[in-house]
Amino acid sequence: MDRNITKTRQIGAELVVRTLEMRGVTHVFGVPGAKIDSVFNALVDSKIETVVCRHEQNAAFIAGGIGRMTGKAGVAIATSGPGVSNLTTGLATANSEGDPLVALGGAVDTFDALKQIHQTMDAVSILKPITKFSATVGASDQISEVLANAFRTAESGRPGASYVNLPKDVMTEACSHEPLSPPVFAGLGPADGGAIKEAARLINAASNPVVLLGMLASKPANAEALRTFIGKNNLPAVGTFQAAGAVGAMSFGNFGGRVGQIANQPADRLLESADLVVTVGYDPVEYWPQLWNNNSQRAILHIDVVPAELENCYRPHVELTGDIAQTLEALTLQVKRAQKSALSSEILELINAERQLLHKRAVACGGTPIHPLRLVHELQQFLGSDITVCLDMGSFHLWIARHLYSFRPRQVLISNGQQTLGVAFPWGIAASIVRPAEKILSISGDGGFLYSAMELETAVRLKANIVHMVWIDGSYDMVAIQEKLKYGRTSGIDFGPIDYVKYAEAFGAVGLMIDTPEHIAPVMKKAFETQGPVIVGVHVDYRDNHELFEMLHENSFH
Repeated sequence: MDRNITKTRQIGAELVVRTLEMRGVTHVFGVPGAKIDSVFNALVDSKIETVVCRHEQNAAFIAGGIGRMTGKAGVAIATSGPGVSNLTTGLATANSEGDPLVALGGAVDTFDALKQIHQTMDAVSILKPITKFSATVGASDQISEVLANAFRTAESGRPGASYVNLPKDVMTEACSHEPLSPPVFAGLGPADGGAIKEAARLINAASNPVVLLGMLASKPANAEALRTFIGKNNLPAVGTFQAAGAVGAMSFGNFGGRVGQIANQPADRLLESADLVVTVGYDPVEYWPQLWNNNSQRAILHIDVVPAELENCYRPHVELTGDIAQTLEALTLQVKRAQKSALSSEILELINAERQLLHKRAVACGGTPIHPLRLVHELQQFLGSDITVCLDMGSFHLWIARHLYSFRPRQVLISNGQQTLGVAFPWGIAASIVRPAEKILSISGDGGFLYSAMELETAVRLKANIVHMVWIDGSYDMVAIQEKLKYGRTSGIDFGPIDYVKYAEAFGAVGLMIDTPEHIAPVMKKAFETQGPVIVGVHVDYRDNHELFEMLHENSFH
């Protein structure tokens, strides 16, 4: 068939799919409908696998998880009206977490867009505040342009979410354009040379500099450069929850631990002691500056792909804006520090001693329900290089985020932007696709489990090898603890029990229960050896959860 004839007969939906193929998209996740069915139909003839989900929110979660692990935008797709509005939480989560995601939404015909008919919705306006890019394809000639810019925006700078509105008539119109390919060479270089020189001068002159690692520090290329920067200059470091895995095992002696949510961790003492803070790939949403830098006059060096958003508690003295890895490499050449300060060394020694005590305490935690520290201790034994861990939000999340250590970038996926319930299991599905040779462990509390548990059917259909743990206590405990601290009582935090084994079996999955601390290792071993999805339930003793919220600095450190 003549190539030109083929082009003239191409419709908008087919160009959309060809663009996805050109961008290297291997999977799309979503729910079909009449306003987007032309795109679903075009996907049948492509190399892309269409994964039908049970809720559009979870489709967005899965796509965001793929974006976090690969650096390339995952793709979610939904029909008009409630299909698109159901994407909202997933897009907001990806955008605040720094995960590249492109969502495609169906829409009514362009000539009906302003009429109050079935599933009309101004989706672009609804989603604009929670995305980096939100636009309608107004005509078939715009398809390549809008999609190219949607992907470019989602993946560049600090990554995030893009939304593209696809009217039904535009998708069925003839279209002769080709997909727009990205530039062969693109990207940022190192930060300004003068800024690097001044930053090096400040680090060399500081009495007690401390590095604060953020989400983008855990990007693999950035983590490699970071490890050299820390190791060569013997710099102490702390990290937000989302920076998990950025610091390598060789530099663990310089790592004070993770900070986030509440300023009451051993690593907060190290951060508090700094006369100069060097932030790397950090966004304030990860750990609010008023918690760690309130009223402080110390200098801050900001190393990131974008300038800082200035606020009262975060006013960088020097900004090093550019490619993080290249900037760190250039900075490393000019920083000349061989020894940690006596103060940092003393604090790190105390932190290491506390780790040893915590280890002994965890081993000694017996009885049922099972203490969180014992669970974290046992899970640490499984955390080799061949496992990915995906965490939901809840009290359990704080225990794990603070005490489970990882030395591989993006090995442990943690939500701390929107702190969204329900992300863990969809992220687990994403991990099973991106890393099929690895063991996948996702964890939620019983409060967050049912937010996305319907995707167990999706996981079974995909034959995904996922072990999902549910920490059971029968309440929204993280809310309950904070209510008790504020009001002396709780409200709206209790819900009923679930038989997790029967739930798993109803979907064609395997269900297991951990009954005692001694059963943790053998049950988890069995779960990982089982093909397909496995749900593991465990009743947890949260009596010490008040520790998570104690020792607060009410106003500031200084």
